[in-house]
Amino acid sequence: KDAFTRFTNDVIANTAFGIEVDSLQDRENQFFLMGKGVNDFSSFWKKMKMLFIQICPKLSALLGLTIFEKDLTHFFKNLVKDTIKLREENNIRRSDMLGLLMEARKGRGHEHTDDIKENSFAAVKEHFEMQNTNSISDTDIASQAFIFFLAGYESIARSMCFLVYELAINPDVQNRLYEEITENIPTTGEPTYETILNMTYLDMVVTENLRKWPVAMATDRIVTKPYTIQPELPEEHAVELNVGLQIFIPIYGIHRDPTYYENPEKFDPERFSPENRKNIDPYTYLPFGIGPRNCIASRFALLEMKCVLYYLLLSFEIIPVEKTEIPLQIPKSIFDIMPKNGFPLGLKRR
Repeated sequence: KDAFTRFTNDVIANTAFGIEVDSLQDRENQFFLMGKGVNDFSSFWKKMKMLFIQICPKLSALLGLTIFEKDLTHFFKNLVKDTIKLREENNIRRSDMLGLLMEARKGRGHEHTDDIKENSFAAVKEHFEMQNTNSISDTDIASQAFIFFLAGYESIARSMCFLVYELAINPDVQNRLYEEITENIPTTGEPTYETILNMTYLDMVVTENLRKWPVAMATDRIVTKPYTIQPELPEEHAVELNVGLQIFIPIYGIHRDPTYYENPEKFDPERFSPENRKNIDPYTYLPFGIGPRNCIASRFALLEMKCVLYYLLLSFEIIPVEKTEIPLQIPKSIFDIMPKNGFPLGLKRR
């Protein structure tokens, strides 16, 4: 978990903020320590404050309550503002998230289209281009970068932990995936974006992992049109959803429901084979949400996880060790889906 968290920290630092850090070597660098603070929800009072803000947003705003400490938010805000100033003064251009948002603000809507057409940040750029570009402030850009960091730091690291755990206890899946990877090693250079994207079994494995261990336990939406959920059983009553009501959608529960997935506790990538995928109702697979408010960086997250697996399995076989829990024990009292004893696993050099 620590290794993956350091990796995702460095990826976000580079692709969102344009900063080069190596947290596996420089283990106490400021960017990593600040990111660790942002994603630390172990405090009971921080959990309660987050719950209160979610339940009473207007009162929380009136009281000036925030989830994150001021020194953390000031760090990221000043970091973005200083980077923007440096780039503008020295005419530095990068195709990272910060650079794309700066281009959108300047109205460079269609420059370098070929460079970003497959870029996972293209949706962010398009979103800002549809707005009044003159109204995008440094604070707006900092907020978007911060949200991207918050979403892509802990959640992707945790997903990768569950992913390698499933490969360790399902060696048949791991062996088949290794065979596909070795078949797609380029004769020269590194694998391309297309190489990773076109690996069918790799996609099946990652997709099934997000089914069994979704990034978020639930997602929420605000009702915009009145709707009535009709009763299906004699003891049930109709549920009225009024405009403005906040509703929670239990992603974890839906993904583990045998109504939608046969033997849901089993890790089975074949559910998402090209021939079987069409049998899955898209509204029962929600690792990144769905609709216009789905996760804006879903393609980015998928690519990151696939790249990690590609390089990891090329060099190592992932194996269970004496301390590996089979099956994993997830405490019901914790804030998120996380095993109490972490992910003790072994790496066997190939």
